Amino acid sequence: MDTQALAREISQMQADLCSAFVEPTRILILYALNEKPRNVTDLMNELQIPQSSTSRHLKVLRDHGLVTTIRQGTSIQYQLADQRLIEALDILRSVLRDRIAYRASVIDKTSP
Repeated sequence: MDTQALAREISQMQADLCSAFVEPTRILILYALNEKPRNVTDLMNELQIPQSSTSRHLKVLRDHGLVTTIRQGTSIQYQLADQRLIEALDILRSVLRDRIAYRASVIDKTSP
């Protein structure tokens, strides 16, 4: 495989991974799971979202390899697949903070 084809394939994989972050609820779920593993009911109650929605978002996160499951009796606990996901989300939030600060400074400079 040539270098350009490999770069395209990696970029496609990266885009596929990032597509899991499109829905804000999924990001909230990832941050909740960063604190501790949880089951659907815990997430549903904590985030105040319907069970069907919680299950659907967890399926997407699981299909993208962002969360894994642990069976505990009849309950299934979800956990982060990789702690670096939170680090990546935190970096994105830092970029957003900087953009907001920049926009605020532009507004301040243009205000009478």
